[in-house]
Amino acid sequence: MLLRGLVDYLVDKANKQNIFQGRIVVVKSTDGSTADFDSQDCLFTTHIKGQAKGELVNRRLINASIARVLQSNADWASVLEAIRQPQLDIIISNTTEVGIQYVEEKVDGVVPASYPGKLLAVLLERYRAFNGALDKGFTIIPTELLVDNGKLLKEIVLKLASHNELPHEFIQWIHTANTFCSSLVDRIVPGKPKDLAAQNEAAGYEDGLWIEAEPFLLWAIEGDAKVAEKLSFKQADERMLVAESITPYREQKLRILNGSHTAAVTVGYLSGLNTVYECMQHPVMKRFFETVVLEEILPTLKDLGPQTEVFAKDVLDRFANPFIEHKLLSITFQQSSKTNARNVRTILRYYEQTKMLPPMICIGFAATLLFLRPAKEEAGKFQGERNGQFYDYNDDHIAIFAAYWHGVDIRDKAEAAAMVHQILGDARLWETNLNEVPGFTDAITEHLLGMSEKGVSAYVSNYSKVY
Repeated sequence: MLLRGLVDYLVDKANKQNIFQGRIVVVKSTDGSTADFDSQDCLFTTHIKGQAKGELVNRRLINASIARVLQSNADWASVLEAIRQPQLDIIISNTTEVGIQYVEEKVDGVVPASYPGKLLAVLLERYRAFNGALDKGFTIIPTELLVDNGKLLKEIVLKLASHNELPHEFIQWIHTANTFCSSLVDRIVPGKPKDLAAQNEAAGYEDGLWIEAEPFLLWAIEGDAKVAEKLSFKQADERMLVAESITPYREQKLRILNGSHTAAVTVGYLSGLNTVYECMQHPVMKRFFETVVLEEILPTLKDLGPQTEVFAKDVLDRFANPFIEHKLLSITFQQSSKTNARNVRTILRYYEQTKMLPPMICIGFAATLLFLRPAKEEAGKFQGERNGQFYDYNDDHIAIFAAYWHGVDIRDKAEAAAMVHQILGDARLWETNLNEVPGFTDAITEHLLGMSEKGVSAYVSNYSKVY
């Protein structure tokens, strides 16, 4: 679904501008019929819905980028036949993060189970078909959400080639004729609309492959001028880019998009809200998001380049998209680990630059501690409570927080302060001892006591007015 909403969108856009003139062979890794694609000549609607630069976007496009769809297990012979086409020279994958893993398996004469196994098998077929010609290799771009995904994929492919005892000359061909590019993708593609029948009626045609996508997109690919030339369809959209390093784009996404989500999610949820969009319609939470993004995170990322400010404003537009239901409770998945990975570095940078603490991120941190206070436990499973309703945790550290909260009277300032000090100094949770950040322990304790006494919504509302 992501590939259709991002890569296929870009290829189709370039084709319509006479830039690329290329088609896509889709290889499905999952079982199942391809009749839905075959029955409508692989045409499908991309419905772009959302907010961009403060204005609503709502437009439909017919995508004609796909030539055919093959199922890897049932149509493996056809996949290998396609690999023998000389003009085929780009391979793009999205098999989810678990797809890029090493599986010790045979790859020659069988249908490998793993994606790296399948990739190695098609590389071997290509090598044999063209007698190892150096100009018949591929530009290989994984889009799975893993750091250095291209490097990781290449390492697994080479390890698997060694396990299969494949010829040294072939392994050298992998190195010299093929380019593995790490990449970062960013576009929300919800997929098929819930009201598909109504959308078909409004459009005046039937489309079982209809997908929805937000207006925003970013595809950053690590590569040189040769890679940029090969990916000529990038010329159709400046939001697809090739750069020597994609670290700045990964960092801005981690800190601004993901970091603001993590900072605000428990504040919004404990205030009684349920989605990101609801937060952006709530005056206090909207201001909370804006402050975190523009005043607390963005200033710590000036060294990443001028595009970061544009990205930050785009992020706020994306949060205000009325067509996407992004549930806050879903965002709290592994909340404590995300807080460490996304926001601790921002807190440290902010203090280093200003000798102060980021006020709203601190409130978000304290709200996370409050969110991770279990209300009950059954058979080793903990649940929290919001307004008399229980919620489940998806956090590997919940037992640690449960132990810290056990027996603590949150109304007692001394007990609360002692607990906060212990939590902030726990090396299992944070990359550094957060008690060493001047004023941080006291600030978190104060916020925790205030939210416990007044309620999160009232406390944050009053604090925002003062701030």
